[in-house]
Amino acid sequence: MQTLETLAYLLSAVLFIFGLKRMAKVRTARQGNLLAAVGMLVAIVTTLVATRNIDIAWVVAGLVVGSLIGAFAAVKVPMTGMPEMVALFNGSGGIASALVALAYYFMHQGAFSGGRLTMAEVFTAGSAPTLALSLLVGGVTFTGSVVAYAKLAGKITGAPILLPGRHFLNLALLAGALLLGVLAAFVVTSPTLMAVLLAVLLLAAFLLGVMLVIPIGGADMPVVISLLNSYSGIAASMTGFVLHSAVLIICGALVGAAGLILTNLMCKAMNRSLANVLFGGFGTADSTGQGGKEGYTTVKEASPEEAAMILEDAQSVIIVPGYGLAVAQAQHACKQLGALLEERGAVVRYAIHPVAGRMPGHMNVLLAEADVPYEQLVEMDEINPEFQNTDVAIVLGANDVVNPAAQKDRTSPIWGMPILRVFEARTVYTIKRSLSPGFAGIKNELFEYENNLMVFGDAKAVLLKLIDELQES
Repeated sequence: MQTLETLAYLLSAVLFIFGLKRMAKVRTARQGNLLAAVGMLVAIVTTLVATRNIDIAWVVAGLVVGSLIGAFAAVKVPMTGMPEMVALFNGSGGIASALVALAYYFMHQGAFSGGRLTMAEVFTAGSAPTLALSLLVGGVTFTGSVVAYAKLAGKITGAPILLPGRHFLNLALLAGALLLGVLAAFVVTSPTLMAVLLAVLLLAAFLLGVMLVIPIGGADMPVVISLLNSYSGIAASMTGFVLHSAVLIICGALVGAAGLILTNLMCKAMNRSLANVLFGGFGTADSTGQGGKEGYTTVKEASPEEAAMILEDAQSVIIVPGYGLAVAQAQHACKQLGALLEERGAVVRYAIHPVAGRMPGHMNVLLAEADVPYEQLVEMDEINPEFQNTDVAIVLGANDVVNPAAQKDRTSPIWGMPILRVFEARTVYTIKRSLSPGFAGIKNELFEYENNLMVFGDAKAVLLKLIDELQES
């Protein structure tokens, strides 16, 4: 039985690794997700079979409740709410790891021999500190994710909340939590005092999670989400050390490493360091869709009818999706327009910026939902040289990721950030509800370019109008 259990866990780990590898590409992402899900199913079934003295009723109850919540979310949560849901998923993983570690302590609290043994002597010198670290990382992940959710959902301001002395307070909370962990693991022998220290440690982690995320602006939410995803994996891996579960250690390590790699890619896509994201307080706008023409003098406007006239003869079109596409839930209309242009002989592609939207891969998910062919989704580095040979670029709600100031204005807060070079196309149609700034809170120089025409309105409504005009022509 022990050999079969080990082989089953090994199979799970292999499925996780291959699943993660398949998820690296849009075309194979669904297959990768399925492989990883099968791996998790194998791990869960193996654990249930191998675990003795388990009340299966609680397991079934948990499966039923979790499945109902997941099914409800899958049906009810719109694609615009996907970043918020991912944030909550990260937080759920973090608090689950922390609670499992805490439950493990209370299950074995009677083994402390009346206050003569430390946690390290009961749980081994490796499990005791990782239990404390699981509480710390899991607690930070939970409340940090809740704050990220609140910012994304508009429950609190998306602008940075910069408290005085926040860096000192964060260091004090981190140092205090680590000290509590050391005391609980290696010094204290009283089970009651040990439980109090662990509870205070978890509370300190909760507060630290809030303090770490509230200073981060909406512009950096893709980075925050990927980093919190990494934290949830690290917390799970720590809990794996506590439970002596090899498969949980491997699974958590994979999630943690993948999250860190993705975080690094997000930072490079914005030409900023992780430290600058976490401590820079970048992004001052809430991107509510409000705003006027303040700061703009030469903006040119076009109607959907006028835009359709240019699109009639376009031989090459690049569509740039942004968060406005998600807000309007216009991905299906976007696919319909692209298909119509192709029928008229145009080559249509979709330019994907790594940080467009509010979570990593946000635009890929939206367009995949509308069954846009994978081969038409082109990453930034590959598509940028093509703009200069493109008849029309259509910008759907994107803002900072197409702002020429990133390459032309050294004084701009986004100077050096890699952007989609839509301004090089012969004609640019920027579809937005207003001239409001993006999450960076700055003016978009593209709006005043000679070859740019603003088409004001809801992205879905404008796209449907373009489709009608083209079909009638």
